[in-house]
Amino acid sequence: MDKKYRVKVNDTYNFEFTQEEIDALDTQQTSNSQYHLLKDNRSFSAEIFKPDFLNRKYEIKINSNIYSVRINNDLDMLIDDMGLSLGSLHQINDIKAPMPGLILEVNVKEGDEVKEGDYLLVLEAMKMENTLTAPRDGVVKSVSVNKTDTVEKNQLLIEME
Repeated sequence: MDKKYRVKVNDTYNFEFTQEEIDALDTQQTSNSQYHLLKDNRSFSAEIFKPDFLNRKYEIKINSNIYSVRINNDLDMLIDDMGLSLGSLHQINDIKAPMPGLILEVNVKEGDEVKEGDYLLVLEAMKMENTLTAPRDGVVKSVSVNKTDTVEKNQLLIEME
């Protein structure tokens, strides 16, 4: 199976590339952050001048134009397609079902104080038990499910203050 990459440019344009297509590019690294590319008999100068490797975001200058680029690999795309995330820059107040399933346990009730990582509930999906944990320290504002309830993907399970 060929690796795939999803690229978003300037938060507007979406592209998808395979590893084979990337390998077929005629590129030459000219310095630590600069490259020369040939594509369809056209010459391009490229410079990566604001790399954010951890978040897979880059500011790239191609010829004289500057682009903001975000690159997702196969794993990133799978995580997005499943409705999950590896991290978040904002405070999470709503705990939603990552997939359809059956609630096996509810370990908290309204008003409970929880610490990041505390077990909130157990969701059975595809014959696997998935323990959902508190994403941060906080107080449980409401619990929208009970033991033995079936839930749909993205259904609100617990709300935190």
